[in-house]
Amino acid sequence: MIDPRFYRLLGPKTLAELAQVVRAELPGGFDPNLALRSCAPLDQATPSDLAFCQGPAKGQSLIETKAGACLVRAEHAALLPAGVAPLIVKEPRAVFAAAAAALVARRDFDPTAPAVPASVKLEANVIIGRGVVIGEDVEIGQGTTIGPNSVIGPGVAIGRNCRIGANVTIYCALIGDRVTISSGSVIGEVGFGVAPTANGPVDVPQLGRAILQDDVSVGSLCAVDRGAFGDTVLGIGCKIDNFTQIAHNCQLGLGVVIAAFGGISGSCEIGDNVMMGGRVGLGDHIQVGERVVIAAGSGVLESVPAGEAWGGYPAKPLRQWLRESVALKRLVNPKPQASPKGGESL
Repeated sequence: MIDPRFYRLLGPKTLAELAQVVRAELPGGFDPNLALRSCAPLDQATPSDLAFCQGPAKGQSLIETKAGACLVRAEHAALLPAGVAPLIVKEPRAVFAAAAAALVARRDFDPTAPAVPASVKLEANVIIGRGVVIGEDVEIGQGTTIGPNSVIGPGVAIGRNCRIGANVTIYCALIGDRVTISSGSVIGEVGFGVAPTANGPVDVPQLGRAILQDDVSVGSLCAVDRGAFGDTVLGIGCKIDNFTQIAHNCQLGLGVVIAAFGGISGSCEIGDNVMMGGRVGLGDHIQVGERVVIAAGSGVLESVPAGEAWGGYPAKPLRQWLRESVALKRLVNPKPQASPKGGESL
């Protein structure tokens, strides 16, 4: 669901208007004046939403959605539920970018407003550094410090006793109590959603939120992207080191620790009390169970069961990786064989 604290609904648009935007034929048998107010993923869409579908989900023969209309390829149009208007296009995900831009826009700064607008709610003992710019309807809790030249976007809520460093940017985010975000980090900016087209890749809108729960700390020069539709969540007590990237829709449990230069791809789920060494990278849609330990420099390309220790590239159970590393070393550099005279063979 689009959060009105961070986004403006530009509609409603009629089915006929959206068909024109996406250059699709108006489907027969559907009301051209059907009002579509927003956009949503298939599984969350309501009759007033536009959705898109690349094809049926794995293991399903039909497309399940309650959307009012859906961008879909011609070969999949008949798989939609009877009440969903098909807008037939060649590249649904890419075309969705144009359709979403006609329905939703992120709230931005009013260039005529003061640096701290009257709609901002500040509790007691909030310290705001020089050069800070704050958007409309921001809320900042008691005892929080905002460092110089930071930017707090419209609608953002920051809890009590937080420390926001210098040159931090926060958009589309809800920040809990006692959160630390060190200098130069960016929270809640657009994630890396790209759809290929015949004319080159296009950016797909990111319309979700970033949520940092209580006692989270984020180091310097990190990026935590907002969700594509849902939320990117850092659970209570997560500790994120410098130069770490957490992509859209990631869900981190309680007490997750990620050392410097971590790279977490989109839609990963990381369980409670996971520890990752420096330069660990996760591929997209990977699940990491609770209490997992991942060695520094590992590249994780498959889900990791709870309680295990993994390492290597591609990452695998740590003991297996170490045995394979030793075996490979012996294969490449075998020990010299002694000659019959007691010397070493060449």
